[in-house]
Amino acid sequence: MWVRILTVLVVLIACCAGVSRMSLAEGSRADSAVAAVKIEKVPYLGQPNCYKLSNGTVEVIVTTDIGPRIIRYSLIGGENVLAELPDPVTKTELGDWKPWGGHRFWAAPEAMPRTYSPDSSPIEFKIEGNNTIRLIQPVEPKSGIQKEVTVTVAASGPGVTIHHKVTNKNMWAIDLAPWALTIMHGGGVTILPQEPYKSHDEELLPARPLVYWYYTNLSDPRWTIGKKYIRLKTDDNIQEAQKIGIANKQGWAAYLRNGELFVKRFPYREGATYPDYGCNNETYTAGSFMEIESLGPMTHLEPGQAAEHDEHWWLFKGVDGGSDENSLDRAMAPLVSRTETR
Repeated sequence: MWVRILTVLVVLIACCAGVSRMSLAEGSRADSAVAAVKIEKVPYLGQPNCYKLSNGTVEVIVTTDIGPRIIRYSLIGGENVLAELPDPVTKTELGDWKPWGGHRFWAAPEAMPRTYSPDSSPIEFKIEGNNTIRLIQPVEPKSGIQKEVTVTVAASGPGVTIHHKVTNKNMWAIDLAPWALTIMHGGGVTILPQEPYKSHDEELLPARPLVYWYYTNLSDPRWTIGKKYIRLKTDDNIQEAQKIGIANKQGWAAYLRNGELFVKRFPYREGATYPDYGCNNETYTAGSFMEIESLGPMTHLEPGQAAEHDEHWWLFKGVDGGSDENSLDRAMAPLVSRTETR
């Protein structure tokens, strides 16, 4: 009897030791995966104090001398999918504002000069863990808001998460919506999803708003509107601005250029009030300039309260969009489905 008991104890101890070794191994793999993301200080775009986050698949570069800005996102060894615009200047009564290119964070609705508060001075930053950097702008002196952008690079693959936070530092309440704008490298096409098609017999009610600006002209050759996608391309020879906004319930937008597909995902909250007649997604072009924008709901912020908004980015290479909407859909739909968050 005692022999049998001892035998059972030995087996149990061995099993526990095996589980412990497995847990340690899994923990070690997780730690090494996060540790695979490298953060280093680099100069970029004339800014000496930038930080690069890379994981062997993609790299992201953020600024600390200005911003907050993300000024590079690329596959390792590849071309920057974001625009680099260090020279243009917009003059306002608050001072000179520069787009710089890349990704920035504003508060909607747009207004001059409040929206264009200059952001070309140094910001605070904090490296958090092995794969995250938080960028904290000083309180804007005229608007009384403070913006933060937190960038996290996935342990592997092309995924990047951008968390936006805007805090009301005034002594009074304000209303705003978080607004994330990405300036893309010119020469490509923005792709916005249509809502799934339904016939008149299937559905009588409208699907979503499609919002025009006063300068929107859908007869402009840069637009292509199909059953599945709305497309807007850049054209160096046409400087007139074009813009639309939509309630994007599919929660993604894309940009295709030279075989590389950039996808950004963002939320849509049914029943929420979005700015610009209900838009959580907008796109704008003029010449080679292209922006893909996502917006959070309008939010009433008491002093000290904050509104937050997330985007998730991916990059895919070797994407041939073909010559029509069907070929584009065949090439792109499987990749977009891989970006769905569970």
